[in-house]
Amino acid sequence: MLEDRWDMKKQAQHVRMGRPHQPAEQARYERLVTFVTPLHMKQLEELAMEHHGTLSSFFHRIIFNHLKDHSTKPLALKELMMQKIRNIALVMLSGMVALSVQAKDIVHDAEYYILEAQNGKVWAVEDGKLDKKIAELKEKYGRPPNLIHYMWDDQPVMSFGDPMYQQIRGYETPQLNKLADEGMLFSRMYTEPGCTPSRSASLTGQLAIRTGTWEIGFPIEYTGLAAENVTMAEVLSKAGYATGFFGKLHLGDTEESYPHNQGYDEAFWAIYNQVTSLYNNIGEGANAIIGLKDDLLADNPYHRDDTFIQGDAFVFYLEGKKGELANEWRNGSQELKDYKDFDLVARERALNFIKASAEAEKPFFVSWWPLWISFIADPQKKTLQRGMVGEDYQRIIEPDIEALRKTLDELGIAENTLIIAMADNGPMTHNPPAGAGLGEGMFRGGKGDFTEGGVRVPAAALWPGVIEPGQVVGDMIHQVDLFTTFARLAGATKYIPTDRIIDGIDQTELLMKGDTHGRRDYNFIYQGPALAATTKDHYKMHWVSKDPSQANSGITAVYDLYNDHREVNPVVVGGFHMKEPFKRMRARHELWKEKYPDRHHKRAPSYTGIANARPATKAISEPPAALKELPFDVNEFIEKLDDLPWTGDDNSGPGN
Repeated sequence: MLEDRWDMKKQAQHVRMGRPHQPAEQARYERLVTFVTPLHMKQLEELAMEHHGTLSSFFHRIIFNHLKDHSTKPLALKELMMQKIRNIALVMLSGMVALSVQAKDIVHDAEYYILEAQNGKVWAVEDGKLDKKIAELKEKYGRPPNLIHYMWDDQPVMSFGDPMYQQIRGYETPQLNKLADEGMLFSRMYTEPGCTPSRSASLTGQLAIRTGTWEIGFPIEYTGLAAENVTMAEVLSKAGYATGFFGKLHLGDTEESYPHNQGYDEAFWAIYNQVTSLYNNIGEGANAIIGLKDDLLADNPYHRDDTFIQGDAFVFYLEGKKGELANEWRNGSQELKDYKDFDLVARERALNFIKASAEAEKPFFVSWWPLWISFIADPQKKTLQRGMVGEDYQRIIEPDIEALRKTLDELGIAENTLIIAMADNGPMTHNPPAGAGLGEGMFRGGKGDFTEGGVRVPAAALWPGVIEPGQVVGDMIHQVDLFTTFARLAGATKYIPTDRIIDGIDQTELLMKGDTHGRRDYNFIYQGPALAATTKDHYKMHWVSKDPSQANSGITAVYDLYNDHREVNPVVVGGFHMKEPFKRMRARHELWKEKYPDRHHKRAPSYTGIANARPATKAISEPPAALKELPFDVNEFIEKLDDLPWTGDDNSGPGN
């Protein structure tokens, strides 16, 4: 493969000669000269941003040669320009080459172009073969592959696919283990560190910081995934896919965030997370929650405000179809039985959706994300662990996987269906409910943390006849990569938006060719709104730390994940040379964000667009008469929520 890599020596010769290193760069060279002639510095800066893929020394030589031909220009002005160009190019590229982003190309994070510049020629050859393979599969089956993303909460690496680990933890998952054995197990699948950011990243192909969905919400939050975001369901719908969502969404409680308003043809979803299993009389009676069910509490003579919590207005479960209003499932019943039944009904509906799509000979995309764990456990135990994790693997996930695979086999579509099964983030190791079984795995930390334990999860892919069975791959892959990979397989890449950064990288080659064929070697890890760590290959830089000798004081805090997977012994003297490369990497990332700024939360009244909304729910967006005489707009606070300070410290996570 070495002969297919960039000929860096030849490229360097072109740079020294002051001309583009490829014929395709000639037009861009001429355009640069046009801008330079009048010395329009601002235009030149903008052009440098636009054509961020040009070598820093290439910029230097082009401008220098052009100015030599215009020697009548004042030397001081020439030097000023040269310094300006050096600064721009150095920050953006640090001496590397990346390909220029064309007007209609997908815009990736800056680091991707560093990789593409060095591997692009090989990737282009691979892509040609992939296109041929995908076309052959489509011709064989008459349609592009069906795509199923099955994702559940809070699990560490090795929680399935590793019988020894499961024996240590006291439970078994034979169905999941079989799926992993017959497909591909990922040892470096990364996610965002919490539920809401993780689910947003999966649907949009963007880090949650870019969509303003980095904070985990609870009722009532007055926000959600904004309509301006483009989801995987919307992209695949344009390519002719039937799209269905079944399970826990946790992306807000505003109308525009509802999945049937975000591209899904059919949806049955839980608005919030597993804590709602406690929001009932059983939870209040057991002191598992406090102050929600007033009818069980002693009379409080000091109580004055009936609007503080508004628990009677909460909405937990909705169902809807594209173009229609949503409906509360079971007319708003929120008993423990409803919670326990939800995943069973989601299973039935997901399977029925798959059957209907297959009978209609239509490719389908299913997001099947079970609530999974109930914080009120069943009294009868099935596992040695007896924790909620082990028990609910048996109650929900194992039967789901078994029923799914049986259905695909019966329909005769298993070989034209890709299944991705994975957790959404690491385990809830900080203050979990009693008996949860949510302990740390081999990595340090858990949900909410920027250490590997918070963002590295178990994951497997199954595609009989396409993915070679029995594989364990060590390539880095991120959940955002599913967005671009699914689009590629579906022939829907042209529908991916090009006006924003898409963090997802096409990993089709990894799926089809296996270990060492990935296209990612980096990861930017945000904790809430702050960039907390950056990974490059198997090295990791902590940008925040409670260790006064490390990140906060500017000393290198780099970790070798092969030798220190728990990130407890930073390499200091031996890692000083890592500091500046990581800083350049971060600078490129943040400079690119200036051109494509992050979006902010979209605030709006909660629970609108529900056809059978209860009176208490309507009052959330339509204040009762008693509150209409206030000297201010009772709902004006909604716009103020984003101005409240973020209170997390350096090592705190965004929540559960």
